[in-house]
Amino acid sequence: MNFQYGIDDHPGWKKLLLFSLQWLVVSIPPIIIIGRIIPSLQNSGIDPVVYLQKLFLITAIIMLAQVLLGHRLPLVVGPATVLLIGILASTGRTSAAINSAVIIGGVLLALLGITGLFSYLKRLFTPRVIAVILMLIAFTLSPTILQLMLGEPAVGHANLTFAILLTLAIFVAHRFLTGIWKSTLAVWAMLAGSLLFYGLFGTGSQFGDNLAALAVPSFGLPALALPDAGMLLAFLFCFLALAVNDLGSIQSVGVLLNADKMDERITRGVSITGLGNILSGLAGIIGPVNFSLSPGIIASTGCASRFALVPAAIALLGLAFSPLAIGIMGSIPPPVIGAVLLQIMTAQIAASLMLIRETQATKSFNDGLIIGLPLMLGTIVSFLPPDVVALFPAGLRPVITNGFVVGVFTVLLLEHCVYSPTPEP
Repeated sequence: MNFQYGIDDHPGWKKLLLFSLQWLVVSIPPIIIIGRIIPSLQNSGIDPVVYLQKLFLITAIIMLAQVLLGHRLPLVVGPATVLLIGILASTGRTSAAINSAVIIGGVLLALLGITGLFSYLKRLFTPRVIAVILMLIAFTLSPTILQLMLGEPAVGHANLTFAILLTLAIFVAHRFLTGIWKSTLAVWAMLAGSLLFYGLFGTGSQFGDNLAALAVPSFGLPALALPDAGMLLAFLFCFLALAVNDLGSIQSVGVLLNADKMDERITRGVSITGLGNILSGLAGIIGPVNFSLSPGIIASTGCASRFALVPAAIALLGLAFSPLAIGIMGSIPPPVIGAVLLQIMTAQIAASLMLIRETQATKSFNDGLIIGLPLMLGTIVSFLPPDVVALFPAGLRPVITNGFVVGVFTVLLLEHCVYSPTPEP
């Protein structure tokens, strides 16, 4: 595939800013969505605007580090959705323990990258395992998506109807839009959806009024506490999935662009992702990952220059210092966030199905069982009622009642033990 600009090319300033604008528009929605969900989940009095400020700042720093020092590829960086699953499974744990778990996971990921041990760990992640992990992220987030789509319990039925109709509208638009409009669909969906929601229901924003136009993000060292064994194990499973996501994103862009020295790019990229998670834990926010949506952006613009992401990262850095701008972007109603998150997770399922087809990962009935059982178990566990969850020992809840962990453990067991090929005599 031919591109107007290669990885190390420098487009002129006018074109560079135009290409960067598209990267910026694509980068913002995941930050807003995840940054709106987590402060309410941790229930620890975290100011959502301050949280988003820090999330914008760390994302910008890691994106610059990756583009200039890490994998040096045109790849979007954003908050890792898979770590949201670890936070969801840590109900009853303090934010201090969550911060420490993110730091520990980041240290291990950085060490795997720096020492080269990650190349040995990759052998566990066959195409079937990767496909299941991608789908598990979507399936085990279903309860959270449903909660967002319902919004206020008193008007849950109206919110749910609105969210479903908005989701259908998003997919209709996805079918007919092309180019930059299709790539930036999430932004237009959030904008149009919010305006329509406020017009129909007249519900006010959850964000406070009188936000400052400019303010430095609050970066005091957050509380840290050693997580218990069950919680730490759950986060380690999440970081395994994060590593797979990171690896897949780097490889997909590397193959598309026929990049050289891919082993070095992967090592440096995974290492900086690990360091980014350490920094995120110290800032009290969710950690970053390289996103797999980048090939679509590159194909639509014809620009593969990594330097096009530099102005986008600088713009994210600037947004981090404007509570007013973040407050405006963060005033998206929960049902709209739920609808957009549903579209994003559906796209992830589609990507996993394409992986199965391209790698011919299901050649037999047993191959289908390896994929099917983890998905079923993970989904069932994710919808366990709170009173059932409370019956399990507190130390084991982050593992036993975490649908993602149960699903990943099951697929690894089936793939490498139960249905592993029997060596011929």
